Amino acid sequence: MDMTFNPAPQMPAAPADPAAASFDIVARQDKAEIEIAALRSDVEDVKQRVDRIGRAAARPALAASGETAADTAGFVDGYLRTGSTAEIKSISGVVPADGGYAVPRQIDAMIGRELVEVSPIRSIAQVVQTGSAGYRKLVATGGMASGWVSEAAGRPETDTPNFAEIAPPTGELYANPAASQAMLDDASFDLEAWLAGEIAMEFARAEGAAFVHGSGVNQPEGFLTAPASALADGNRPFGTMQYIGSGDGAGLGTAAEIALIDLVHTLRAGHRQGAHFVMNSATLAEIRKLKTDDGAFLWQPGLVDGQPDRLLGYPVVEAEDMPDIAAGSFPIAFGNFRHGYLIAERSATQVLRDPFTNKPFVHFYATKRVGGQVLDSNAIKLLKIEA
Repeated sequence: MDMTFNPAPQMPAAPADPAAASFDIVARQDKAEIEIAALRSDVEDVKQRVDRIGRAAARPALAASGETAADTAGFVDGYLRTGSTAEIKSISGVVPADGGYAVPRQIDAMIGRELVEVSPIRSIAQVVQTGSAGYRKLVATGGMASGWVSEAAGRPETDTPNFAEIAPPTGELYANPAASQAMLDDASFDLEAWLAGEIAMEFARAEGAAFVHGSGVNQPEGFLTAPASALADGNRPFGTMQYIGSGDGAGLGTAAEIALIDLVHTLRAGHRQGAHFVMNSATLAEIRKLKTDDGAFLWQPGLVDGQPDRLLGYPVVEAEDMPDIAAGSFPIAFGNFRHGYLIAERSATQVLRDPFTNKPFVHFYATKRVGGQVLDSNAIKLLKIEA
């Protein structure tokens, strides 16, 4: 007997409801649109981050190594504007209780740049940065002998070189500009540029006088303060400068061009490369009137924008602190000041905010130690008004 079980044939599935299928398609489309919107949001966020990174990379780096832009913003907005010390991240002063703070590096660099533009002697002299108040330098003054010998002859001992120590006198240079509280409260007021400009002008004015005729007591020693002699190089003591007489006891005389040529050629050839004439505007006015026998002016204006005026082929620097033409004065200096005059300064400028002394003005007491002295007395020559 055949017991094989034959299942009942399955019936075909009923066709799906068209309305339900359409609702399912709409739901899937809504889900896809939500996911696409999320992706678009992520892409926009990534693009914004990339744009911010690009702008940051294109922005000039003002902060130095170890000092961020936030540090400077905290100094300017927190301390200079409002007097708050909570945001200060700079090096504190020597006496913390006095409230002195080091100016951020980029502000200090702004001051340095403006000083070079305003202070004429600083722009041509040798400037060194020091980490302390004092600075010392050894200068070789010659004396090491040499000689000729045959191949088999003995080598006699030569003299040892002679050195002299240079220790530029230093002083505390200060400026005390003031700003009203309304200026500080104005967000559009460029406090950094204003403060740098004010300090630079005050420092440049004081420096310009000290580098020329400073006494050396709590300030730099000017190159005109150094002793001067008519003796030639090699015959004067170290540190004594040489001068040439004008030939007239009251002025430049009738042969001023001869005196100027002598002045140029008393300077050694090695120093003449990079030498400058230094005088004030009143002396320059007299120099510009000088002519050669054939009627040509000794003074030559710069032919290109930015090129200095020249006298006998050498640039002329105007320093208003140079003396006028008068009996016994030194109105003209000629020399390589980068070889001849040394400026030593401690790079950190200190600023103390004082909102109490002169209300409603806020004073910013800025200080900086600067020193200066003649480095090589053979590198600078002077013209003296004498018969």
